[in-house]
Amino acid sequence: MTAEDGVARVRRPSWRRLETVAVVLVALHSYAVGAVLLFLTEWSLRFAGWGVLDSLFFARQSGAFHFVVATAYLVEYARTRGITVLITAKTVAVVFLLALSPWETAWAIKFSGVADGLMLVGMIFLHIKARGETAS
Repeated sequence: MTAEDGVARVRRPSWRRLETVAVVLVALHSYAVGAVLLFLTEWSLRFAGWGVLDSLFFARQSGAFHFVVATAYLVEYARTRGITVLITAKTVAVVFLLALSPWETAWAIKFSGVADGLMLVGMIFLHIKARGETAS
């Protein structure tokens, strides 16, 4: 009798499964940000560090855009297991947010740039690991 007899083996999740969960979580994050920008526009701008703006149109448009990219992440991943749209969107977001951060006083600019950067690096890591797993 070995030490493993009678003990349920714990299966480590596959990199592919972790990648799938991460894509869904990144998309849910984008849906949440989109919903807040679209439906709680004034509150979200104040919370993020801006005052009241003359027009809320572009903030709301940004919310709608978050819905589009979140859906694109999920559709691309479901159809091809690709993350090109996600990587492209996060890269553009990181460069844009961090490039603007010295001139913007809103705390959310720097925070979002760093958070998007962490999501970007994490997704690239998981994608590489998942592809290595399927190749072997």
